[in-house]
Amino acid sequence: MATAGSPAPTRKRRGRVFAGVAVGVVVLAAVAGTITAITMARAGADAAPVAVPTSTATPAPTPSPTPLTAEEQLLATVTDPAACAVSFTGDGVTDAPQLQTQGALYAGLPIPARDGLVFAGWYATPADAAALAIPGRVNGSEPVVCADRRVTLYGAWVSPEQNAAENARIPILMYHQFTAKPEGESGWLRGNYAYIGDFDAHMNHIATGGFYLPTWDELSAFIDGRLFLPNHSVIVTDDDADQSWFDLAAPVVDKYKVLTTSFMITAYRQDPAPNLYVLRRSHTHDMHQAGDNGKGRMVNWTADQIAADMEASAIVLGVKEIMAYPYGHYNDTAKQGLRQAGWEMARTIEPGYVTIGTDKLALPVARINYGMGLDALVGLIG
Repeated sequence: MATAGSPAPTRKRRGRVFAGVAVGVVVLAAVAGTITAITMARAGADAAPVAVPTSTATPAPTPSPTPLTAEEQLLATVTDPAACAVSFTGDGVTDAPQLQTQGALYAGLPIPARDGLVFAGWYATPADAAALAIPGRVNGSEPVVCADRRVTLYGAWVSPEQNAAENARIPILMYHQFTAKPEGESGWLRGNYAYIGDFDAHMNHIATGGFYLPTWDELSAFIDGRLFLPNHSVIVTDDDADQSWFDLAAPVVDKYKVLTTSFMITAYRQDPAPNLYVLRRSHTHDMHQAGDNGKGRMVNWTADQIAADMEASAIVLGVKEIMAYPYGHYNDTAKQGLRQAGWEMARTIEPGYVTIGTDKLALPVARINYGMGLDALVGLIG
């Protein structure tokens, strides 16, 4: 017989039943999850790999390097930090750039040719070229100055009529020995000795007086009518390369930076140039001696002998171009020998000025003797 509270056991059994059912459900879920995981894993293992999309954009092309300029190509061929690329520009100018050396004198600047015109030189600026300004004209009388290893020179032209109208008369000054004595030297060669005080005044006048200092290749082109030279031009030379030239005169040349030419007898002296502004040129190798008739060997020897002597002098100096006749003696045989040896010009002791058409193997001079002060020089060259 049931008593009060009998339903309680029934509720306990239901709880046990529900608990068992719950456990079973959990177990079945776990088993199902495991089966599902295994199935998915197998499916993943058998599935084909998924392709990763790639970009289809075309890569940008590598830019081509900027071509080197003509100046840069020149500079790329040398390692000398003093190398300078000199460019030339102007109407009718087609000359390629040149390599020059900063601090050295300009060497071998071109002299262009153009139909119906005469070249009037190279200038530092277009304005100088347009005005034919002597202070701005650039040639082998001055050192190369560059910025960033480059410099540009500007060419100018004149008409043949303008060139003729200039009527330029170019003096070649001829000095010999020098003395520090105001009263001069004694003896039969007294006239050859220029007082160094006068020489200093001469070089100062040339350096500060706006004179143009032509190079020998320019003088040659001027004689041919291919190059315009201003009337206010002058060339300075010394004969013999005497010791007094080295001791007294060369320092003055260097002080005023005036281009000069020293004619050297190479059998007796082979000294290097004493400074930047002195050009060494030939006074023959060993023809500064008397020949059989009392005149110089230059007018006693054959053309072949003269040519051989001049070749020997060129070996010492490393240049031909211009020479000075010993004692001023020359004749047609002497000229023949010079041409045979490759010389273009020769300087005499005959007075006069170089003009268009002058005989290149008989260039005249303005001789400087002892006692010729500044006024005498001004009378010769202006």
